[in-house]
Amino acid sequence: MELCRATSFSWTSSISPSFRIPTQPLSENQMTVSVTGATGFIGKRLVQRLHADNHSICVLTRSRSKAQSIFPDKDFPGIVIAEEPEWKNCIQGSTAVVNLAGMPISTRWSPEIKKEIKQSRIKVTSKVVELINASEDKVRPTVLVSATAVGYYGTSETQVFDERSPSGNDYLAEVCREWESSALRVNKDVRLALIRIGVVLGKDGGALAKMIPIFMVFAGGPLGSGKQWFSWIHVDDIVSLIYQALSNPSYKGVINGTAPNPVRLGEMCEHLGSVLGRPSWLPVPDLALKAVLGEGATVVLEGQRVLPARAKELGFPFKYPYIKEALKAILS
Repeated sequence: MELCRATSFSWTSSISPSFRIPTQPLSENQMTVSVTGATGFIGKRLVQRLHADNHSICVLTRSRSKAQSIFPDKDFPGIVIAEEPEWKNCIQGSTAVVNLAGMPISTRWSPEIKKEIKQSRIKVTSKVVELINASEDKVRPTVLVSATAVGYYGTSETQVFDERSPSGNDYLAEVCREWESSALRVNKDVRLALIRIGVVLGKDGGALAKMIPIFMVFAGGPLGSGKQWFSWIHVDDIVSLIYQALSNPSYKGVINGTAPNPVRLGEMCEHLGSVLGRPSWLPVPDLALKAVLGEGATVVLEGQRVLPARAKELGFPFKYPYIKEALKAILS
């Protein structure tokens, strides 16, 4: 049933067994996009952007009530909210799918949590790919933009990584390999963009929200040694990169979702201290981070220098190429 592709404005805000038949055709430049992870830090911003540009959106969720609280009908008229049994109908009518689902990694890692971090990514990606592949040609999405992470490369204080670099051999590299492997099973006629996302900086979530309170307590010094590389991206830029990948056929294969100027963490903390009006001298001890994040602290305490070679080749216009301007924009 061609549910999503046919319309942009005549949806109810959630799907029920008795579907409302769409009546208004999409204009030439309008997309219908199904999004997993839409209630997350990046997903919320992407949905807002797509909605502002009058694209049709299907929010693929496991919790209708959570999605409805984030995307109330009065503010987001026409958005479809679909729980898992209804994903098939949304995907089979969409022009594109964005897969952002996954449990946040900036949390304490127990063996159970590590298993859940991996499974939350692989299960949803496999499900999405299975539904795309099962679609008939005429209703199959033409694009899948699937998130992965710079954790793929492992950690190093000396190496420089781009899209051609091999995978690392730690836990996060293993997660990313299996995550990407699930996405790569998509039908060969579907354009696939794998966005390896760095540390996303924004006002209302992500790593910065967890780092600032620790930073403030310890007088604004570097986290850990300060020598580790910090491959970051402003949330507006990662949303724009995903948006470009949806609409521009040149965006395919692996694309690093990082700003072009990664910094050492000590430099990032200096800029953060400057923007917050805090001194930047007393280092935040490893133990303080590990107390908050457990093994998840490795994301901050060990880093990697990742360059967005492919995005630069494609001419992607970074709004925030430098950390100081990004932090000022976020915290002003």
